[in-house]
Amino acid sequence: MADHKESKMEELAHKIHSKISSPSSSSDSDDDKRSHARAVALKAKVYRLFGREKPLHQVLGAGKPADILLWRNKKLSGGVLAGVTSLWFLFEMLDYHLITLICHLMILALSVLFLWSNASNFINNSPPTIPEVVIPEKCLLKAASCFTFEINRTLDIVRTIATGKDLKTFLGAIAGLWFLSILGSCFNFLTMVYIVFILLYTVPVFYEKYEDKVDAFSEKMIEELKKQFAVLEKKVLSSMNKEKKKD
Repeated sequence: MADHKESKMEELAHKIHSKISSPSSSSDSDDDKRSHARAVALKAKVYRLFGREKPLHQVLGAGKPADILLWRNKKLSGGVLAGVTSLWFLFEMLDYHLITLICHLMILALSVLFLWSNASNFINNSPPTIPEVVIPEKCLLKAASCFTFEINRTLDIVRTIATGKDLKTFLGAIAGLWFLSILGSCFNFLTMVYIVFILLYTVPVFYEKYEDKVDAFSEKMIEELKKQFAVLEKKVLSSMNKEKKKD
C-alpha cells in the first residue's frame, strides 16, 4: 500500500510539473516564431538591385527562357549557346551573309522533301507528313500592340528630354548614346548583338550565385552616384541661373 501511494504521489507531482512547464515551452515557441518573423522582415528590407522583391527566376518570367538564361537545363542552354556562336562564326569570321544562308537552307530543305515525296512512290514508303502552319491573327495583333507601345514610350521619353524638364533623364540618355557610339566604333552591329547575348547568358547566372555581395556593392555604388549627381545638378542649375540673371 505504501508503495502504491508513493507511485500515485509521483504521478501527481509529474502532472503538476508538466502543467507548470507547458506555458514556458509555449512561450519559447512563441519567441521562436517572433524571432523568425523578425528575421524574415529584416531579410525583406535588404536592398535588392532595381528594387525587385521576387527571386530572379520569377523576375525573368519563371518559364523556359528563364531556365535557359539561368542554366537550369544545362544541355538546352549549351545547345542554344553553341547554335548562336556558330551563326556568329559563319557571319563574322567566314563572311557568310544572312540572305545567302536562308536561301541555302531553304534549297536544301525543299530538295530533300521533294525527292523524298517522289521517291516514296518507288520504294513503297509513306511520304513525309508536312504540317500545315498557320499564324493566328491574335498573336500578330498582340505583337504589333506591344511594339507600338514600346515605340510610343520611347517617343514620350525623347519628348520629355527635348523639353528640358528632366535633367537626370537627359544626362542618362547622353551617357548611354555616348557609350553606344564608342562600342559602335569598336565592333560592328552583329558582334555587338553577340556580346549582348553573351552578357545575357552570363550576368544573370553570376548575379544569382553572388546575389548578396552584388546587391551590397551596388547599394554603395548607387548611393555614391546619387551624391555625385546631386553635386553636378547643383552646379548645372546654378550656372543656368547665373546666365538667366545676366540676360
